[in-house]
Formats: sequence, structure tokens, C-alpha cells
Amino acid sequence: MVSDTGGINDRSFNASAWAGLQQAGATLPVDVSFQESKAASDYTPKINSEIQSGCKLIVTVGFTLADATQKAAIANPNVDFALIDSTTTKPLPNVRPLLFDTAQPSYAAGYLAAGMSKTGKVGTFGGLDIPPVTDYMTGFYQGVMGYNTAHKTKVVVLGWNPAKPSASTFAGGFTDQAAGQTIAQGFLNQGADILFPVAGGLGLGAPAAIKQSGSTSDAVIWVDSDGYINAPQYKGLFLTTVIKGINVAVLDTVTIFTKGQFTNTPYTGTVANKGVGLAPYHEWATKVPTTLQNETTQVLADIASGKIIVKNS
Repeated sequence: MVSDTGGINDRSFNASAWAGLQQAGATLPVDVSFQESKAASDYTPKINSEIQSGCKLIVTVGFTLADATQKAAIANPNVDFALIDSTTTKPLPNVRPLLFDTAQPSYAAGYLAAGMSKTGKVGTFGGLDIPPVTDYMTGFYQGVMGYNTAHKTKVVVLGWNPAKPSASTFAGGFTDQAAGQTIAQGFLNQGADILFPVAGGLGLGAPAAIKQSGSTSDAVIWVDSDGYINAPQYKGLFLTTVIKGINVAVLDTVTIFTKGQFTNTPYTGTVANKGVGLAPYHEWATKVPTTLQNETTQVLADIASGKIIVKNS
């Protein structure tokens, strides 16, 4: 595995991919390793390092590694690649895209956030202005609007409006938690009480800001892997998590690879196939009204059935 610049311990995106690869190493006849990128200039050298070590399947984690992955795949047709959150410019026989329709569960998260907000304001921000980030934010925005339509409310989304992307909030990366905390504090100062950071480890600045404020009613909706489990220092502040089953997709890819059945057919995780979804409410289970829990469950079911259509960014 070659990580993006968010790092292997981002408690989110890269960590989920590594968890899947570790599970593969524990249950399948493969040896696993990872290379951690500190900057975009690391992508190609890190990939080449794994190739030179004899690795025959390389998982590249993220949209920003697409170009480096494509070049390496063309130059090394006997090495297979799993590219998370992107595709190559044309299908390559040795590259399997691992894709996730995260706008779908993010819609349900936005619906839930709007229902839980006491102030009528929620906030979302991203690490970078790229589709794997803005898809979450766009789904979240639509979910808030869906709640407003259903309940005749006027909950406001701070930080993102798909119709006005130039007015959105991006941190410029995925690692600077202090920057994330500054952005989150700005939303709290404006009255937001539910925050939805889509920024890898940088997003941990959101629960840090709430913890520092001492609030017991503000909450964070995390992304990728269950924040309650993976960032336990803030577990009481996570309302839920928009789960992106990267670990499942990685394990599935390694499994078919070990059977000699590697395919370049893309994997796409949806609510219907349980490749994406919402985590349990954990400590918030008794705080979320039963009616809202039931509505959110129904929203997910309506997305799975196609009754609710969620647009990507």
C-alpha cells in the first residue's frame, strides 16, 4: 500500500485501507507492507520502491495518486494495482478502481444533522477541493435540504453550497489538525452545533474544538471509518460516521488476487450493497429521538431502493 499525504494514522481514509490490508495479511497467504507519502512528490518513488521489492499487488490510496498509478501500471504490466477513489484515463488490465458513492450515506447524515441541530445551523469543510471530498459535502447538503423540505424547517449549511462552490471551505490538506480546529471553531462561533469534516486526520480539529469549548450538545459526524472506535479520545463527541468500506474493498481485492482472479472491473460501494452507510450512534443512541432514528433509517432504505436520488458533486 502507498498512502496519500494524509498519513497511515489519519484515523480515517488511509487507516481504513491499511486495516483492510492488515486483515488480508492475517487471513490470506500474503505479506503486506505500506509506504507513507509525506508529499505528492513521494507517490512515484514509493510505488517504485514497492515494485522493486517484488510486490505484485499495490493499493494506492486516493484520487491524488491516479496519475502516478496509471504511469506505474503501464510501465509494469505484470504488477496489479487497486486505485482507491479514482480511475485511470482509460481502462487498464492491471488496475482495479475501488470507488464509493459516499454522497448517498452523506445525504442521510445531513438529514440526521438537520434533525439534531438546536441552532438551525450545521457546518462542513473539506481537506481539498476534489470529488472524493466534495461528494460527501454535496450529499450532506442535499440531506439537510431534504430534512428542511420534509419538516418545513430552514436549517442552514455553513461551509458548502453545491450551487456556489467558490464560497466553500477547504483546509488545503489532510494533516494540519490546528487548521482544522480553527475552521471548526469558526463554524461554532457562527452558531453551528453539528460539524461534518471531510478532511482525514485534519478533521480531528473539529472534535478538538468542541472539546475545548466544553459543550455537551455539539457533535461531529465523522467520515470513512468509525470515529468512535478509531479516535477514542473524542468518542463521546461523534454522533455517527459516514462509513466508507475501504477496508472491505481492499480485502476483497486481495482475496481475488490470491485466487488468480484479479479483475480490472471497478468495485463501487453503495448503500444498496452495503459498501457505504452510517455507523451506530454509540453514546448518542439515547440522545437521538426515536422518530429521527426511524426517519434516518427510512432515508437510507429509500436511497437503496432508488426512491431518493442523491447527486454527486
